[in-house]
Amino acid sequence: MAKNALSEIKNSLEAHVGQKIMLRANGGRRKTVERTGVLEETYPSVFIVKLDQDQQSFKRVSYSYADILTESVEVMIYNDDNGMGLSYIKP
Repeated sequence: MAKNALSEIKNSLEAHVGQKIMLRANGGRRKTVERTGVLEETYPSVFIVKLDQDQQSFKRVSYSYADILTESVEVMIYNDDNGMGLSYIKP
């Protein structure tokens, strides 16, 4: 069951490679970190996001599909280039 859910998450992310996304991740100690960037690539176990240049010192971050499944990371896909409208990737 969980393997099917992970593959469904991976497939739904693969359809949005190259699109702008917003991530909301658990930063620890009751902190939530929000980042925006471009979904760069998907791999069998992780996906890579190239962050916008004005954010942090990191250029890229990676998360596993299990992070989405356990809801420690939320992924929202921008529907257009102006940042209007978001689609959520749900487990």
